[in-house]
Amino acid sequence: MPKKDFWQVAQKVVEQAIGEQMDGTPLEKPEDKRNPHAVALGRMGGKKGGKARAANLTEVERRGIAIKAANARWGGHAKKKG
Repeated sequence: MPKKDFWQVAQKVVEQAIGEQMDGTPLEKPEDKRNPHAVALGRMGGKKGGKARAANLTEVERRGIAIKAANARWGGHAKKKG
């Protein structure tokens, strides 16, 4: 594999940032190798997943999740009540 010098790497970074090559031509898009049926199924489940899970949680379970999130964010300063 040939080594790239600093300027070649810098040029690639700039091209990625501006979304086109330095000469104004569009960047080549990589081929999508994913299975389109699997992508569609994953998207369907992902769009309804959080709402469906929240609908099935009890108040105690929701409170526990909230306390866990607060402890993760604030470093254990959240206290569990009753």
